[in-house]
Amino acid sequence: MPGAWLDRAPADDAKDGPGACRSRIGLYLKGLPGVRPLLDLTSYYLLILNQDPSITVIDPLTSVGGVTSMLTRIPLKRPPMDWVASPAERRLYVSLPEAGEVAVIDAERFQVIASVPAGRRPVRLALQPDGRYLWVGNDAEAAADSGVTVIDTQSLKPVLQVATGGGHHEIAFGADSRHAFVTSREAGTLTVFDVASLGKLREIRTGPHPLGVALSPLSGAVYVSDGEAGTVSVIDAASLETRKTIPVGRGIGPLAFAPDGRYGLVLNTPESRVAVIDAASDEVVHRLEVAAEPYQIAFTRAFAYVRGLASPRVSMIDLASLGKGREPGVLGFEAGPAAPRLAGDLPLASGLAPAGDDAALFVVNPVDNTAYFYMEGMNAPMSGYLNRGHTARAATVVQRSLRELEPGLFGARVRLPASGRLDVAFLLNQPQIAHCFGLEVQANPVLQRRRARLQVQYLVAGAPLALRFRLLTGDEAPQAGVRDLRVRYFLAPSSRPREVAAREVGEGIYEVPVELEQVGAYYLHVGAASLGLKFGDLPYLGLRAVPAESGLAAGGH
Repeated sequence: MPGAWLDRAPADDAKDGPGACRSRIGLYLKGLPGVRPLLDLTSYYLLILNQDPSITVIDPLTSVGGVTSMLTRIPLKRPPMDWVASPAERRLYVSLPEAGEVAVIDAERFQVIASVPAGRRPVRLALQPDGRYLWVGNDAEAAADSGVTVIDTQSLKPVLQVATGGGHHEIAFGADSRHAFVTSREAGTLTVFDVASLGKLREIRTGPHPLGVALSPLSGAVYVSDGEAGTVSVIDAASLETRKTIPVGRGIGPLAFAPDGRYGLVLNTPESRVAVIDAASDEVVHRLEVAAEPYQIAFTRAFAYVRGLASPRVSMIDLASLGKGREPGVLGFEAGPAAPRLAGDLPLASGLAPAGDDAALFVVNPVDNTAYFYMEGMNAPMSGYLNRGHTARAATVVQRSLRELEPGLFGARVRLPASGRLDVAFLLNQPQIAHCFGLEVQANPVLQRRRARLQVQYLVAGAPLALRFRLLTGDEAPQAGVRDLRVRYFLAPSSRPREVAAREVGEGIYEVPVELEQVGAYYLHVGAASLGLKFGDLPYLGLRAVPAESGLAAGGH
């Protein structure tokens, strides 16, 4: 996989031959905070779902003094339950059951940009392959409210709320996004929706207690596991007729297919086993012992990873070794000191997250609050990221690297970090190529004029500190109605920055709570993506926190 970095161009008098280019790439690969490029197209971010409620964003490629790699924290209204990323990983959708909403997060700026009403107790989230509709499972107590809510990802508004039956709901889609399949655990049904009309097509009885649903694009069928009947129903995704019922055994639950669609894994939590179904023949070809009380599955290109509730061990199943008449390879490693069930209050979101190079995995242990990094081929995790001050529950990875768009063609959609002369460094391992070239970036004149017109006036009042500020246009009229206005502040010289959302308390007047927990000088900046206003574009506010008996000193700049 090629790598690329964008940074400010060297000085005109600097000699930038092949040696200098390789040297600069070598510095980028070390991940040192002081020599990071403006844009790294080999990077990814690890996002940790917390119970607090919040999301911790970690940059695994950068370590500050060997202590922390935390980039920022995203506050949420209520404890989260599940999440899903958009196809290009530009947005992240998070279900908040207690709030009855789905939080929409900008995965480039790591900010909540919208809160969408999503019915009673929105729990499971599933995004269509084409990315158009977000489907939300509503696990409400009342049967009339138990079903699905469908959200248009373009308008961020609900377009359908419909009951499908009581109990928990799992959701899958046809490969062409033509059909949506929704299970209802208590009703014992699989409801099929026509996505174009958002109407119900059929209700299929799959057993008394359907627990898992997954599509195999290879066989063109939807598979539904039923824990009470101990069967997996195979339903043709086009004709919606049941092809076969596979006996597997009571106690089965979560179900998932490998990326190529050939083998499906069905977890049996009480028996600590995995049944492997071959989609070519729709029969069970293996029954494998795995980590105690398995409940989560994740895939990389080469392995299936199975997480157990009653053990810190993660089992690895070699996908290449599967097949009738073969003896599958099952390995494993310890991810932390204790079993996940000891943490309690676990969400639906997975604690397993494949890393950026598709040959590594992050595993969250909710007991010791650490995300462990495991590289395939190693005997144990290589490192761990302690989530200080929060309660880690699940993990996912947001890519920032180049992607193969078609054979031999790589690309990425990026937000250029600055105007002016930039230098692009490119690296390919096989064949070995290191090349640097220049790039001229012009500033957006519309955004420049908009920023130039804005003014900010800081107003400080109250203890604990409530920061108020007035936002004005160039003609000193109030700039009202800015919904994504935020304040970022940090303790000098280089402590971890914190971000808080501002709320409008008057026409053009906004307020944020600020916690100055240590004595020292703090610097505060205002930003808003909708205005093209980055932190640092407007004058900052300087505050000095002194011992309580002396009060608080504040000064602007």
